[in-house]
Formats: sequence, C-alpha cells, structure tokens
Amino acid sequence: MRRDGELVGAVVTFLDVTEKKRLQAQLLQSQKMESVGRLAGGVAHDFNNLLTVITGYGDLLARDLEPGHPGLHRLEQIRKAAERAATLTRQLLAFSRKQVLEPKVLDLEAVVADVEQMLHRLIGEDVQFVTVSGGGLGRVRADQGQIEQVIVNLAVNARDAMPNGGKLIVETRNVELDESYLRHRPDARLGPHVLLAVSDTGQGMSAETLSHAFEPFFTTKELGKGTGLGLATVYGIVRQSGGHVTIYSEPGRGTTCRVYLPRLGEDHDDAAPAAPAGDAPGGTETILLVEDEAPVRALAREILESAGYQVLEGATPEEALAAASSHAGPIHLVLTDVILPGVSGRQLAAALRSSRTEARVLFTSGYTDDAISHHGILEPGVSFVQKPFTAAVLLRKVREVLG
Repeated sequence: MRRDGELVGAVVTFLDVTEKKRLQAQLLQSQKMESVGRLAGGVAHDFNNLLTVITGYGDLLARDLEPGHPGLHRLEQIRKAAERAATLTRQLLAFSRKQVLEPKVLDLEAVVADVEQMLHRLIGEDVQFVTVSGGGLGRVRADQGQIEQVIVNLAVNARDAMPNGGKLIVETRNVELDESYLRHRPDARLGPHVLLAVSDTGQGMSAETLSHAFEPFFTTKELGKGTGLGLATVYGIVRQSGGHVTIYSEPGRGTTCRVYLPRLGEDHDDAAPAAPAGDAPGGTETILLVEDEAPVRALAREILESAGYQVLEGATPEEALAAASSHAGPIHLVLTDVILPGVSGRQLAAALRSSRTEARVLFTSGYTDDAISHHGILEPGVSFVQKPFTAAVLLRKVREVLG
C-alpha cells in the first residue's frame, strides 16, 4: 500500500494447498489403478480362452491313452503348467474386478477358523499365530473362496516379512466408518462394517514401497520369489466385494493390513448350500452353443458330443438364431459366451427364449461384465461357468443347469 508515493504497508496472503495436493495424489493413484486394472482384465480374458483350449484338449487326449502310456506323464505336466497359468489369470481378474463372485452370508470368524490349519502349515513353526475376536461379530455378504484367498495372501506376505520368525495376528471385530474416516479415505463407505485385520511383527515397508503396495507385479522380493500379485489380488477382491482395504507399515515395526467389509443387518438371508461336485454325467438333450472363438467352440462341441448331447452351434448371434430357427425339435440349453460380436450373450439368450421358452441358459466367459452381472456379482438365477474350464467342470455345470 502506498501513501504520498511511498510504500507504507503490504498485504500478504497464504494459501495452504496441502489438502488439495493430497486429494490430487489420491485421484491420480486411483486413475492409475483403474487403467492398469482394465489392461489386466483384457489380458486375462484372452489368456483364459487360450487356457480353455489347452486344458480341454489335454483332458480329452488323456481319455484316449491307456493307463501307463508315457504320454500321460507329459500331459500331466502340461495340465500343471496350465493350472499355474490359470491361477495367474485369476489373480489378474481379481485385481481388475472382472471375476465372477458367488456371494453368500459369511461369519468371518468361521472363515478364519476354516483356514487356520492351512495357515499354520504356510507360516511355519517359527511364527506365532494369534486370532483375536471382538465378539458379537456381524455378518457380511461375500464369496467365501475369495475371502479365504485374501487371508492366505496376507498371511503369506506376513510370513515373508518375518524370515527369522515373529508373530502373525488375525483380528475380526465390528466397526463403524464415520465422516471423519471418509475424509481421508474417500473410496470407503459410510456405516457399519466388519474389520478383518492381519498384522505382523516383520520388517515393515518404507513410505515409497507402501505407495506401490497394491500395484500388480510390484514386488520387493528377489527375482523368482514372487509374482507381485498377492496384494493386488487382495485389493481387487475387497473392492469388488464392496469393501475397503488399507495398509499401515513402518520399517522395522511391522505391517497391518485392514480389510473392511459392509456389515449386514439382522434380517439377512443365508445362501443355499452348494451342490456336491460328484461325477460329470452326460445326457441326450439338445444344446445350442454360441462362441465366437473358433478353437473354444470346437473344444466345447467335442466335450458335449462325447457326453451324448446333440449340439447346434453359432459363431455369431445371427448364426445362433439361424441354427435355432432351422431346428425342428426342442432346444434344452443355450450355452453362450458373454461377449459376442454385435450384442451381448444375455441379449441373445433373451431373444432366443422369447420363442424357445423351454431353453435354459448357461453363460461362460474369460471374465464377466455388466451383461450378466453388476460389478461381477451374479444375480439370482444366473448360471455361469468360468473359463478356463475342464471337460469335467463344463459337463457338471451343464447337467446342473439342465436338472
């Protein structure tokens, strides 16, 4: 400010941009994770189609070989390699939140108890395993197999951080996420949750390492000792289940990973028990097979026909509709990929069932999308078989849907 041409005062304004910068950093990290997730999901989908062909034809070839044939050992090695590859693609699908979940009402205390014996074998005798429960634990709705995978992945990471032994603590309790918590964790949900926390007394992580912890293929382990998908898988499963996950760690002071899953009210419905796997019987019904990948279509047809089914097929929705129109008898089942040229598998199934009311529908895909699900969670009454499938898995699911 000037008076009579002389400077006699000044106004200085300070603006604290710390919070703005923090939110910008969170947004950039979230966008990066989403982009990598989309890439991972697409790659996993393509690999699952290839693995379906490898495992399926391996199963069919094994049937044709006599016991003791030297080729059976080679096929077994192919099968094992394909299973390892399928595990990697499942982890990528989990991270990208494009896998199919079959949720049911769960007691996390019971889930921890179910995997406790396996965890003891995984972590070794030099690690003390402790469980802590807050009592009166609420229920959550989630896929039990995937939640078990979360616990196992976190336990394995904890074990690796304690090469000289230590303590692994798994805690479950009810919590409330309030407005103050959400101010710093905008991706979390307000309200009642069940907390699953896995803590270790290991080496801990630096702030720089922690900032990359959930990214796929990021690992601090030496070459060949880890895929870098453990925490990425945890992140994807929890987010797809409607939950929230955080990690706190300091070098030399251990690590705590906290998983928050929405807590159900008292009026929830328990899911029906799963049917036993049993054998894979065939049948004589007519199945319309719709699959745009020619090798996968040829494999599925061979598996179904070898089990006694009559198979019509189409590579596109138009071919499938034409095959259905020219078939005089009933069509008992439509087996269709989710993603088809032009329209979705669900749209095709709806069009077919308008004139073929007797037909039941079984979807298949290397990943799911909104054509059959909401964020990868199956709607009631929707039947689905995940690629890569073996001959036995496909035949069991077909028989289950046909009834």
